[in-house]
Amino acid sequence: MIKQLTDTLNFQTQALVLRSERQRLLASNIANADTPGYKARDMDFASALREATGAARGGAMAATQAGHISPPAGARSEAKLLWAAPSQTNLDNNTVDMDRERASFADNSIKYEATLRFINSSVRTTLDSMKSHNAA
Repeated sequence: MIKQLTDTLNFQTQALVLRSERQRLLASNIANADTPGYKARDMDFASALREATGAARGGAMAATQAGHISPPAGARSEAKLLWAAPSQTNLDNNTVDMDRERASFADNSIKYEATLRFINSSVRTTLDSMKSHNAA
């Protein structure tokens, strides 16, 4: 039972880290909506989760300059990120589509919250089970 809980929590933890990383990417896209030449980035969440849960971790992003913030454990390397396809041509070559970015941001936020709730529920159920087992 403990192994099953650990496996479930490890999977959900990876999903949470990836959701957080995707939220950072989407927020960066939105923040750069008016930056000439900015190319929007995203990730294929499903394949990133398969990779994170099915293979040993390696090749995490590294700070490129002394002042840069180190990425969280499980963060995607820049090479594995996708370029968002432009929905319309812009004179400034910016590929951010605000409608798409806002919808993706909201969708990812909901899924992040759902993952948190699932983790909370799993831990609470396990604790309740342990309490009832000790009381018996």
